[in-house]
Amino acid sequence: MKYHRPRRGSLAFSPRKRAKSIVPRIRAWPECDRVRMQGFAGYKAGMTHVVMIDDRKNSPTYGEEVVVPVTVIETPPMKVAAVRVYKKTQYGMQIAAEVWSNNLDDFLDRRLNLPKKEPDVEKLKAAVENGASEVRVVTYTQPYLITGVPKKVPDVMEHRIGGNVEEALDYAISKLGKEISVSEVFDEGAIIDVIAVTKGKGFQGPVKRWGVITLDAKHARSSKHRRVGNLGPWNPHHVRWTVPQAGQMGFHQRTEYNKRLIKIGENGEEITPKGGFLHYGVIRTQYVLVTGSVPGPVKRLIRMRDAIRPPKAQFDGVNIVYVSTTSKQGR
Repeated sequence: MKYHRPRRGSLAFSPRKRAKSIVPRIRAWPECDRVRMQGFAGYKAGMTHVVMIDDRKNSPTYGEEVVVPVTVIETPPMKVAAVRVYKKTQYGMQIAAEVWSNNLDDFLDRRLNLPKKEPDVEKLKAAVENGASEVRVVTYTQPYLITGVPKKVPDVMEHRIGGNVEEALDYAISKLGKEISVSEVFDEGAIIDVIAVTKGKGFQGPVKRWGVITLDAKHARSSKHRRVGNLGPWNPHHVRWTVPQAGQMGFHQRTEYNKRLIKIGENGEEITPKGGFLHYGVIRTQYVLVTGSVPGPVKRLIRMRDAIRPPKAQFDGVNIVYVSTTSKQGR
């Protein structure tokens, strides 16, 4: 008799409910000595593959040509809407002061109520003198610059500025109301984390949602074959949350750790396949190539951040030989 088996599905991501926002939330930022924005955002265009020289020093194919699947993310420049200074309290990080720019796009007014005051950067400097410990900027995307995403309303998010507080504040003030490109944030070959909301699959049963094995008709004297065989013990007298049951599947925020950014491109035509990317079209602005897959469907907002737990592996440098632009339309 079999007394034990691995449980069906992981409980690491419970509760599996819908993400609160299509814009992923980043709860932690790694330390950084370089004064720059520590994250960026773009829109997923699709996937292709590249041929590159394997530069992983401990790889058995080191120095040889290898085929690597990559995700193409279109990254139009982001604008800085506001600068925030945070201080540490017994309740966590709290805003000590913030200043908003008066040079904002009209489309941003559809997302939030914009302040009418003139920016007063002196209160930011006063907050730093009084013990503020972190500088962040409120940024927004410009989806109206690209053709693949059919919307004009920007996505608003917050990014941390690296370096010491005084230098970070000077940098943030200099960028207030201006654009920041992805090449100012990341370098080619950088290790990053990718955060996005996965594909939504709606309400699903326990077989698809948790991997519960369906019951054979000759062993189940019931018409119910696609449900869990046991809801739990008599005690405690309730169904525990660990029991695989039906519910929401997909549309969850997920983080993919330690992706490699192998290319930052300026001309989108050099990466767009014949006929355009499926359900997206032609890339018009800057783009990045990230190794492997990223969460979410095409057109989904993708946030990138400095790797919070980077690997110990060493790399020589990116050397791309060929980028596939064959049609992705299928047969």
